This record gives sequence, structure tokens and C-alpha cells, in this order.
Amino acid sequence: MDAALRLSPLDAEHRALGAKLVEFGGWEMPIQYGGVLEEHRACRTDAVAFDVSHLGSLRVDGPGALELLQRAFTNDLGRIEPGRAQYTHLLDPNDAHVVDDIIVWWVSANEFLVMPNASNTARISHALTEVGTNPTAVATNPSERLASDDPKTVVSHQTLGVVETLGVEIEDVTGTRAVIAVQGPNARDRVKAVSPAFADVARFAVARIEWNGTPCIVAGTGYTGEDGIEIDVPTAAAPALWRALMAAGVAPAGLGARDTLRLEAGLPLHGHELGKGITPLQAGLGWVVRWDKGDFRGRDALAAEKDLGVARKLRGLLLEGRRPPRAGYPVLVDGVAVGEITSGNFSPMLERAIALAFLPPGVEDGAAVEIDVRGSLLAATVTKPPFVSR
Repeated sequence: MDAALRLSPLDAEHRALGAKLVEFGGWEMPIQYGGVLEEHRACRTDAVAFDVSHLGSLRVDGPGALELLQRAFTNDLGRIEPGRAQYTHLLDPNDAHVVDDIIVWWVSANEFLVMPNASNTARISHALTEVGTNPTAVATNPSERLASDDPKTVVSHQTLGVVETLGVEIEDVTGTRAVIAVQGPNARDRVKAVSPAFADVARFAVARIEWNGTPCIVAGTGYTGEDGIEIDVPTAAAPALWRALMAAGVAPAGLGARDTLRLEAGLPLHGHELGKGITPLQAGLGWVVRWDKGDFRGRDALAAEKDLGVARKLRGLLLEGRRPPRAGYPVLVDGVAVGEITSGNFSPMLERAIALAFLPPGVEDGAAVEIDVRGSLLAATVTKPPFVSR
């Protein structure tokens, strides 16, 4: 394995449990322990723990933090409050493609944890710094700038990896903690034996909680379609917390099951359903964009697409058999290729293949299509995700 890959604070725990480790976003992470199907079903029926320490964590703190994030991201933090979490997007200012989809934990009045995908942490930090130091980068029309965007009031410098704008500090704290996601219908009952306070954190709530004298940040978030929590725990205490969860009957699960779970739930994956050339409107995530909040990065380009109308939309496909299509396979209507698969796999709960694909807007739910799998045509029906609802 490449020595340059980053290791999770839980690496020794995974090896002790016999995990199969693979490269993922620059990290060496567990893809599975026993088997993906077994771990998937354990999450749907009981409770599992995923190590998601490979996700980035940017601490954004200071009196100007809220304004900075409002100008950077599509969603409106004004719709929530401290102690809550929000899903949002960062857009490219030129064509409005989704640079990354992000969870923001609003920890306290002026403190946020911005959590990008594994390989995007530096990119998001740079974008936030750019928005904070160059107010005109938010909109192409300077007259549309926020009233507080006076360039004379903005200064920036960088030292030891900490970027400071006026009243805002952006710090990459990924290496200081582990993040453990406990997911499943019995997640809270299992976690209660480890920490009743952890178990009480409601869906999309955020709280600071001590565990065995260690300060943690816990949020009612996840990426499986199941209830559960995610725990930001300092590196030194992470192995003990992981072992405590295992002792409470939470099963370990790898990133293989996390991917099949998110696909069943119809959740997008960066690099497949989001990324270069893909806007929130194409991905069916227009609800992440709050047009009424004022300017944000990429707004003008996205508004132009909204006015014109999208040329494709993300749809679900239910296949008749068990053979899963893979990303890039063509989708045919009446023998003509009209789109392509972005993600496909076998659904352990439905016991049939499922997929996500970009198709023309005119292809309606219930339409019969075919997928070209290396010359073989697989029959499928267009449907609206999620494939498995909880």
C-alpha cells in the first residue's frame, strides 16, 4: 500500500478486526470486514459503525463566519440555528457545477464545522478563503454584492495552515479527530449503553458532549437513509470509543456497505451524481438552493440554467434482474442512447439491481428503458428514488 496514504486514528482497530483495507480519497480505509451484503443488512435491521474519518473537517470560527458561509454555499443557514446541521453545496462560479456537497455543523454562535468529501478539503478551504478575501468573486455583477462587502474591510494572511480573513479563522482540523457514524434502526438504543447523551442527539441536531472526560461533537446526521449519529472524537480517545461501541453490540461496517446503503436511499455520491458538469438542478437537488437568501458563489450561472431549463435530470432505475450496471453504461429508449448510468449495484434489501442515471427531462417515471451492458441489454423501469424508504 502506498506509504503516502493517510491512516485513520482507528487503523489498528480495523486491522485487529480483519478488515480489508483499500485506498479511498487519499486514505487507507476499510471497505469491508466480513462481507458487504452482511454489513448492509445489519445497518438496515440493527446498528453498525462506519469509520468516516477520511471526510474533511474545516473549523470556521469568528464573528464573520456565518456571513462567509452564506456567501459561499447554496443553502440558507438563516433557516436553522446554532445546534443544528445543514446539507449544502459549493458551486463553481462559471458553470454552477457542484464542486462539493457538504454538511455544515453549526456548533455554537460563531463556530461551524464544514465537512467536505475526502479529497476536497483543500479545495473547499481555498474557495472559502477566496470568497472571504475577494467579495466580487461571489457574483459577476459587482452591484449585486452584499452591503457588507466593502473590499477595504477585508484582509487575509496564511500561516501554519490556518487561513484568517477579517474576523474569521478557517482551520483544517481533519488530523485532530476521528469521525464515527453509528447508523441503523437500533443505533440509538445501542449507543445509549455507551453514552445516553450521545443517543439523545436528535436528527440534524448538533451538540458538544463529554465522553469519559473527552469533549466530542455529535450530530444526528448520516449517509445511509437510516437514523443515527456521527461522532467527532479527538484522536487519542477514538480507539476506546470504537471499542465501547463494539462492546455495546454495534457491528463494524466498511465503506462498501456505506455505498450500497446510500444508493438504496437515492443519495448522490460526489464524482458520480455530483461533480464536473453536474449542477444541483440536474441532480434533482434544487431544494438545496435558497434563491431568496441573496448572493452566493455560482448563483448567476445557476440562475441562467434555471431560466433555460435543464437538459437532463437524475433518475432512478429498477432492473428486472440481479445483474448490476456500472457507471458509464448507456441507457436506451426505443433503441437510442439518451443517457448513462452514474451508479449501479445490487440492492440487498430489494434483491434486484438498481441504478441512478441522467436522462432527458421528458422520460417519465414508469417508462421502460434498456441498459447496454457490454452488448447485453438489461430491461429497467424509470422510478423516483429512494429505492428503499425508512
